[in-house]
Amino acid sequence: LVQLEECGGGAVQSGGCLMLSCAASGKKSDSAFMGWFRQVPGKEREKVATIQMDNGNGYIDDFGQGRFTISRDDDKTTMHLRMSVLKPEDTAMYYCAAAESYRTLWEGRASFWGQGTQVTVSS
Repeated sequence: LVQLEECGGGAVQSGGCLMLSCAASGKKSDSAFMGWFRQVPGKEREKVATIQMDNGNGYIDDFGQGRFTISRDDDKTTMHLRMSVLKPEDTAMYYCAAAESYRTLWEGRASFWGQGTQVTVSS
């Protein structure tokens, strides 16, 4: 069992930046891969970024390339998503997710999810 605690998020103006963090507690192998997904009401959830907690190898989806950075702490239990040059279309509820395999995380079928943190970008 893994518990995820998210923090960060909030409201910023277009062009601003935010840092989202997610701390995982519980069985480490169940959170070997972590990531961020986002969802806007009425739309499907989409993947934002993923990271392998053991070696720190990360992935940023196309819309975040050059603007978002994903990283993790040395204790390998907390990950961070730094978002810069934010745009109004980045407005969404952002969810932290953890999985024991990269495939389940990639496919959005992670076993563990955070409660979500709202990001609002005004123009």
